Amino acid sequence: MQKITIAIDGFSSCGKSTLAKALAQKLGYHYIDTGAMYRAVTWFAYQNGFIKEDGSMDGEAIVAALPVIDIRFAINAETHNSDVYLNDVNVEHEIRSMLVSKLVSKVSTIKEVRHKMVALQRTMGGKKGVVLDGRDIGTHVFPKAELKLFMTADYDIRAKRRLDEYSSKGQYFSLEEVLHSLKERDHEDLTRKENPLIKADDAVILDNSELNREEQLEFVLKLISDLQFISRQEQSHH
Repeated sequence: MQKITIAIDGFSSCGKSTLAKALAQKLGYHYIDTGAMYRAVTWFAYQNGFIKEDGSMDGEAIVAALPVIDIRFAINAETHNSDVYLNDVNVEHEIRSMLVSKLVSKVSTIKEVRHKMVALQRTMGGKKGVVLDGRDIGTHVFPKAELKLFMTADYDIRAKRRLDEYSSKGQYFSLEEVLHSLKERDHEDLTRKENPLIKADDAVILDNSELNREEQLEFVLKLISDLQFISRQEQSHH
C-alpha cells in the first residue's frame, strides 16, 4: 500500500489531534502535531520573559532566539503518545495549559517563527507516511498532500471538549472563559497575515459536532480507501 501525506486543518478544539493520532496508529504512520510546535515556542518565549500573561510581546527577542530553539518529538513509553521536547526537555504538560492556549496565536503571527516551524515540518514529513494537523498544513506546508481534511464543530461542543481536556489535567475554568478563549483564537487564526486558517480548495470538510471518535476514524479510512482505489484504477489505465 503506497504511503501518503494526510493534512488535517481546522479550528481549535475540533479533535484534530485525536483523529490524527488514531489515524497514525491505525496506518502505522508518523504523527506530527504542528500546533504543539508553536506552543513550544510560546512556552520558551514566556519562560524567557519575551511574552507576558497580558499578551504584550517582544517579537524581536523571540526572532533573535529562534536559532537556539530546538523542537523534536519522541514517543512516551507510558502513554505511547508523541511528546514534545523543547531543547531536550519534555514540555508536553506545560504547553497544554490555558496560559499557552491564550498566548500561542500571538506568537504564531510572527513570520520568522512560522518560517522556521514550516521548514521543520517539511523536513519531518518529507518521506510521506505522515499525518500532520494544524492550521495551514493543506494550504501551505504540504499543498500537494494526497488527502486534506478541514475539521470544524459547533462552538459550544468545542468549548465543552476543551473544558474536559483542562479538567482531566487538573486545570479548572468556567465554560465562559474557555468559550472566550476559543473565539479569540479563531479570530487571530483567521485574520493573521502569515498563512491564515483557510480551507484548501480540495479539502474534505469534516464537521464532527455529532460524530464520535470511531465514526470519524471510519469516515477518513473510507476516504483513504477510495483514494487508493482511484490511484490503482489510474495506474492500470497507463
